[in-house]
Amino acid sequence: MKLQWNQIDWKKAEEQVNRLQVRIVKATLEQKRRLVKRLQYLMTNSFYAKALAVKRVVSNKGKRTPGIDGELWETDKAKMEAVRRLDCKTYHASPLRRIYIEKYGKKEKRPLGIPTMSDRAMQALQLLALEPVAETTADRISFGFRRYRSPEDAREYAFSVLSRKDSPQWILEGDIKSCFDKISHQWMLENIPADRRILKEFMKCGYIDKGQLFPTTEGSPQGGVISPTYANMVLDGMEPMILDVYWRSRVKKTLSVKYNNHKVHMVRFADDFIVTASDKGTLEEIKAMIEKFLEQRGLALSMEKTVITHINDGFDFLGWNFRKFKGKLIIKPSHKPMSRITKKISGLIKDNRTATQETLIRKLNEVIVGWANYHHSTCAKRSFGTIDHRIWEMLWRWSKRRHPNKSKGWIVRKYWKTYKGRKWTFMSDTNILFLMMDMPIVRKGRMALDKNPFLDPVYFEHRAKKHRLDRKKAICSNRVAQIGYYAL
Repeated sequence: MKLQWNQIDWKKAEEQVNRLQVRIVKATLEQKRRLVKRLQYLMTNSFYAKALAVKRVVSNKGKRTPGIDGELWETDKAKMEAVRRLDCKTYHASPLRRIYIEKYGKKEKRPLGIPTMSDRAMQALQLLALEPVAETTADRISFGFRRYRSPEDAREYAFSVLSRKDSPQWILEGDIKSCFDKISHQWMLENIPADRRILKEFMKCGYIDKGQLFPTTEGSPQGGVISPTYANMVLDGMEPMILDVYWRSRVKKTLSVKYNNHKVHMVRFADDFIVTASDKGTLEEIKAMIEKFLEQRGLALSMEKTVITHINDGFDFLGWNFRKFKGKLIIKPSHKPMSRITKKISGLIKDNRTATQETLIRKLNEVIVGWANYHHSTCAKRSFGTIDHRIWEMLWRWSKRRHPNKSKGWIVRKYWKTYKGRKWTFMSDTNILFLMMDMPIVRKGRMALDKNPFLDPVYFEHRAKKHRLDRKKAICSNRVAQIGYYAL
């Protein structure tokens, strides 16, 4: 009797795959390229790896979004058949289904390629073999699309570099123009340690737009599971190139931060990065170095978005504004995300003009809590208060529109209550609107950059657990928790 989908031991599968990934990491550190290649072959032909690849595809948000073939894996039988069909020797990629998504504040739309379910599963399988190599060879200051790393970690590293009195004062804000769309295929085939035939299938599969097939001659298609890892590997090497010039001793030829007289540091999240220095001239030199580095990979800096700024004037990075006020570095939500969340909440309220108060509160809380969680470890209290006030104004207009012939007092009594000593509580019988001001500010410590997620998982688990406990303590000590404000 053949093994069924619901009979797979997922814990054992993860253990087997993780064991192979650890071996790949160790072989990469020892620079045993042939051994890495053999282990990657074992990974991509492992039953458990194939099962985990299919599981990833059918578990994520895009599981109900088909490719050009319209196929979805919704039954256990279809999932098991997909595992058996995953074969690297006979695999051929299908063209992508091209869609376009909105770009905030711009008329142009971002192209997105939707692979078929089979292509997504093959990408997930290849990623299991490639990710250990990518993590081991990655720049230590790269934080985007990497295991156990997040925008918060990039922000904390930037804070450690810029917060002191003797910190660098000048910042190069870098942005790569159409990064995913312009990557050189030739460079990827020559430099990325993966199955070249499969890699070529991914790169050259083309896309279908309005019923017409178009070839892909450059770029890594956005929308694929493995695309962010490819993009990271293309950009890896930027930091070592810069540090080799500015951190190296001219006498001993050794590399150390103590020789960093120009205070050069770098932080990168995917294709967005900043470089710091003590003077503007140094950043002009570094900018020329980066342009040359990117040119070899078919990429270029965006001239509009790449600027050199003084820390006292401030700059935006990953949705936060970094700026010094009288020598003190303040990190707070920047203007653009605040405008975006206001527009999103406004649209949500307008779309629910006739919805019940209970439905509106539930939908608003999902958006409000998510945005507050992203910014909860910055100086965001004033921003939270601003957004809360904007929401109150929008809800007031929403309630007045529903009852144009009623008095203001009647509207207030219907929708806003005095609850546990707090007036103007927008609540129904079963739910309360969350106020961003009730989100406690909890800092997240700087991570150790020399840890590998495959060799040091205990460190990352302990770090995540500590931050969860810190947040739990802050929430429990909050006034609203003590009075049970949100407990209905």
